[in-house]
Amino acid sequence: MSNKNLIQIKQFCVYHEIENTFIKELNNYGLVEIIIEKDDEYLQPEQLPAVEKMIRMHYDLNINLEGIDAIYHLLNKIETLQQHLTNTQNKLRLYEERLTD
Repeated sequence: MSNKNLIQIKQFCVYHEIENTFIKELNNYGLVEIIIEKDDEYLQPEQLPAVEKMIRMHYDLNINLEGIDAIYHLLNKIETLQQHLTNTQNKLRLYEERLTD
């Protein structure tokens, strides 16, 4: 994997003015995946929005890592349920359209 698309954790932490250990703790909880390449640690760009939300939860709202873990998993569950609901509504709409034709 080329590291040109990866985000170096050191730089990310400097930019956000946080400790590197916070990202490592998120990794320990399974909330982010750290990629190690050439003795350096990276995040995938797709993870940035979620990591930035977790940073705000922790540093702005004083939510501990256990709370972030619970909130993150609940938000993912809500998103999944919303997707299922939308799919079901779309199928129902198609069924209703067929009945009126």
